[in-house]
Amino acid sequence: MNLSSLSFFRSLRSENRQFAVIGLGRFGRAVCLTLHGLGYEVLAVDSDEKKVNQALNDQIASHAVQLDTTEPNSLEEAGLTEFDTVIVAIGNYLAQSIITTLNLKEAGVKHVVAKASSETHMKLLNKVGADHVVFPEREMGCALARSLTKPSILDRFELDTDHSIVEVLVPEHFDGKTISELELRKRYGLTVLAVGLENKFEINPPPTMRLHKGTAMVVIGANKEIDRLAS
Repeated sequence: MNLSSLSFFRSLRSENRQFAVIGLGRFGRAVCLTLHGLGYEVLAVDSDEKKVNQALNDQIASHAVQLDTTEPNSLEEAGLTEFDTVIVAIGNYLAQSIITTLNLKEAGVKHVVAKASSETHMKLLNKVGADHVVFPEREMGCALARSLTKPSILDRFELDTDHSIVEVLVPEHFDGKTISELELRKRYGLTVLAVGLENKFEINPPPTMRLHKGTAMVVIGANKEIDRLAS
């Protein structure tokens, strides 16, 4: 995730308790199951009757309907245009995904999240008005590559192409030293935002806090310096 995603998430209303998920493949089912498990009302939609029935049997959604979402009238009749947030999880059928996204936006749906299966698919979804596009395969691939090459970096939030906030393991040569002794801002241009203590983090830790190898700390700064620290 990066700063360009934040404007979309800021626009989501906290009182929104209803979601519609179109496409009941692995990704769509996972979204349904998670939202439903969190207590939200979820409408599951697919053109395949077997997938709809399976969603009902598995109780991964509040309601499930079989629907051709490329037909604008069908969307309105099923009440999909009344939802604040609709997730288009049709990843493998390019035309159906794009037409569905376009229909939802033209019908006035405020928040449309769409899954892309390729770079071209992502560009087309953006052009037809998707408010937020996710590319799970690429994102997981990038995360895996980072974890394999920089195993000490536990998590990363990209601020832009050059800067990030990361959760990183304290290196062995930092063990027992205080934050001020390490001079991270002078040596790396990094600022420590939090330090892990057992099962919680201490936010904005004092300069006198000692770090211990193997524990986690959260830092902000340039990617090249973060990678140098993690090496």
